[in-house]
Amino acid sequence: MSSPSVSWPAGDTSRIPFAVYTDESLHRKELERFFYQGHWCYIGLEAEVPNPGDFKRTVVGERSVILSRAADGTLHCFENVCAHRGMQFCRKRHGSGVKEFVCPYHQWSYTLNGDLQGVPLRRGVRQDGQVKGGMPADFNPKEHNLTKLKVATRGGVVFASFDHEVESLEDYLGPTILTYFDRLFNGRQLTILGYNRQRIPGNWKLMQENIKDPYHPGLLHTWFVTFGLWRADNKAALKMDAHHRHAAMISTRGNAGRQSDVSQVSSFKSSMELEDKRFLDIVHEDWWGEPTAVMTTIFPSVIFQQQVNSVSTRHIQPDGHGNFDFVWTHFGFADDTPEMTARRLRQANLFGPAGFVSADDGEAIELSQCGFTQSLSTARWPNWAGAAWRKPTTWSPKR
Repeated sequence: MSSPSVSWPAGDTSRIPFAVYTDESLHRKELERFFYQGHWCYIGLEAEVPNPGDFKRTVVGERSVILSRAADGTLHCFENVCAHRGMQFCRKRHGSGVKEFVCPYHQWSYTLNGDLQGVPLRRGVRQDGQVKGGMPADFNPKEHNLTKLKVATRGGVVFASFDHEVESLEDYLGPTILTYFDRLFNGRQLTILGYNRQRIPGNWKLMQENIKDPYHPGLLHTWFVTFGLWRADNKAALKMDAHHRHAAMISTRGNAGRQSDVSQVSSFKSSMELEDKRFLDIVHEDWWGEPTAVMTTIFPSVIFQQQVNSVSTRHIQPDGHGNFDFVWTHFGFADDTPEMTARRLRQANLFGPAGFVSADDGEAIELSQCGFTQSLSTARWPNWAGAAWRKPTTWSPKR
């Protein structure tokens, strides 16, 4: 992929031109290539639309779509654009008990699977003994359905694609990433605990890269380093699929507060304490195995978070080359005890948009975008973002 305003030396993927994050024409190409062709995009959890007539409005790339559960229980996804005049007809983010979708402009109505079912005055009106107006005699409703996406589900997670020739979801994820996907979404019924939504003034790729970067957690995040959740001396790994699209960043909690290999790291604060010790009321769950945290990035649109007892999805929703919305869906499991549900909710505050960890990431992305823009505008050299890793398949820190 190339753009007239982006110069990228051939064969060198370890240095990234700043313009990759600031060029509007490149952003348009990325939307087409990564979000609308050849890729699966996250759209939600089945638990968000549990019953017939339930729906959720979300996005694939920058295109508004609706996830709907039809009367027969099947899931459907279609574009939120009326086939008549192109109006975005659905404004609610969630709904239940609906029988159809109706565009308010001219009242064209659609079934819960996106088929056109009704056109007002289709056969015109009778006036003075004559029929006037209406649609042409050869008008075929089947040719005017909503734009439908291909849908795939696994473990209660729903993906969709505008590309009906896309490979299977399982092939798309690959065996390495499927292992970590199935670890979290292991067949237990999911329950929705709540949502957070934030807007980050940075290029969408920066969040994808941030959760594939094992260099920064033990340096940037004071919370991680001080309380031993993710430090350079923890047992850790970074695993990727064969195409290096997706990644699982894995860590096993060490000894909080121990001044070992991290004692000289500026983000380590040995005197830091929590006013509410319940935030570190961590209970090991059998499904974890050894890791205490796994961050799984599925390109291009979602991050699946398991940070100790906090589990969530993080949906990346681009909005231009310099902004994206980041939507968190916090969930639990139907067999959770009330105590575990309360624990997940408490810990969600640590890792949500204003949490001790994620607030750092949002600010780092914003300031990176500011630096890219400033450097390009002043033509300073070098206009590069250095990459610490060259196509890694595994990563382990020095013990």
